Amino acid sequence: MKKIYVGNLSFSSNDHDLAAMFTQYGEVASAKVVTDRDTGRSRGFGFVEMSDDSAANQAIQAVNGQEIEGRTLTVNEARPREQRTSQW
Repeated sequence: MKKIYVGNLSFSSNDHDLAAMFTQYGEVASAKVVTDRDTGRSRGFGFVEMSDDSAANQAIQAVNGQEIEGRTLTVNEARPREQRTSQW
């Protein structure tokens, strides 16, 4: 299972739109556009999980740099989430 970061998404993008961008390259296990907790509006990025690593690599190569809804996408393998330290 490979997790893919997709940045510079249109603020009107939703989970279904994100999944649709990647299904032509292989099976999408999950697709999630990150939303603002208060407004529910897209934050402009999301994550896609694909079960086949080679299909995920092909999708990264194909979708990175594509222009969708006037925005050039940034696509790469997701890095592990950094541990946040509390400042309180």
